[in-house]
Amino acid sequence: MRVRMRSTVALTGALALSLVAGCAKGGGAGAGANTVTYWLWDSNQLPAYQACAKGFEKENPGLDVRISQMGWDDYWTKLTASFIAGTQPDVFTDHVQKFGQFADLKVLEPLDDLGIDPAAYQSGLADNWIGQDGHRYGAPKDWDTVALFYNTKMTKAAGLTPQQLDALSWNPKDGGSFEKAIAHLTVDVHGRRGDEPGFDKHHVKVYGLATGGGGDGDGQTQWSNFAASAGWSYTDKKRWGTKYRYDSRTFQSVIKWYFGLAKKGYLAPLTDYSAGANPANAQVAAGKAATAFDGAWMISTYYAMKGIKVATASTPVGPTGKRATMMNGLADSITKNAHNKQGAKKWVRYLSSDACQKIVGRYGIVFPATLAGTKAAVAAYRKKGIDVTAFTRPVADKKDFRTFTFPITNNAADVYALMHPAMQGIFGGDKSVTSLDQTNGQINLILSQ
Repeated sequence: MRVRMRSTVALTGALALSLVAGCAKGGGAGAGANTVTYWLWDSNQLPAYQACAKGFEKENPGLDVRISQMGWDDYWTKLTASFIAGTQPDVFTDHVQKFGQFADLKVLEPLDDLGIDPAAYQSGLADNWIGQDGHRYGAPKDWDTVALFYNTKMTKAAGLTPQQLDALSWNPKDGGSFEKAIAHLTVDVHGRRGDEPGFDKHHVKVYGLATGGGGDGDGQTQWSNFAASAGWSYTDKKRWGTKYRYDSRTFQSVIKWYFGLAKKGYLAPLTDYSAGANPANAQVAAGKAATAFDGAWMISTYYAMKGIKVATASTPVGPTGKRATMMNGLADSITKNAHNKQGAKKWVRYLSSDACQKIVGRYGIVFPATLAGTKAAVAAYRKKGIDVTAFTRPVADKKDFRTFTFPITNNAADVYALMHPAMQGIFGGDKSVTSLDQTNGQINLILSQ
């Protein structure tokens, strides 16, 4: 009951914000019996799904799909508010980190009757959307992994070849060849590299590695690949864990080393990220960082940078002998009180089919969840002259790679509220990694209630 009450308070706060911001255009309220409303947040994907809508409408005469797109932050604020106000869309793009809270609030429609076959999608994607009650609440949509983007001019000037960058390894004691490479790519205002005598870590012109912030509780494009390749997992279970493990000495040794790169001057400081809301790709685009860990959804953004040529390398090999990367997968969910539930089910069935996913794949923006959709995306990227092997290899090579998902638990909002300041305090402040013991205890107390 306390869990439900906390979530309700959060939703009420979101409603207040939405009343100030105004309702999302094209929401569920007022939609006709022949209209299916659909929300998504990625503007880059909007044209692909508009094309899918045309295909769907052709196959389903009399049914129209009304798509609304909004930015990430506005999206979740307005979506949670819509569940209270009764203006929810029929279908929306869902994220596994939000899934637990929505399932707990019972605002999602079970999708067991859609006939989703897990074998039709990349391994593990379909299973992520099974709730604690055994029902399915999401149809696989797309997936992504993380790799190392690098400025080819800078790496060449540093004498680092693509082969060397793709063979890096690391450990929490001395950082391995990864830290050596990042140090060598770092250049101070006097032209000295990070591994040269007299290097001035307080006046750095180019950082070896861009910062993506503190990483909160998941560290998707920051520290997650290091923690996982050291053998750590977020929770005690793969899905619906009951205890988080931020108090693990393995995890804390990884965090101490990773944020320690900033203290040495090799990793861009937190202020480069938070002061100007400057994401990792912007640091690379501005020539302020030589490399950045980022997700597959950012491929087109990096390769579109003016005056900068980039390439990608796999995440480094860790102490376990494996590389690791988060493999996130989005899904499409139907709201419990959808205004056109039957039309919504037809639309979601179409969205998760090869028919739509091959269309999306041909746009070369994301990797669709079906095998055929992924194949179409790889071909589209190849046509653009972009090699996406660093992102697709982890999915196929289970011997050398470990893939993992966001932690799927209840109370994701509470975990964020506690871990965000905790990680910021370690990265940008003077907090010790052992302070995570207390934070972890608070999180697990909430999960136990």
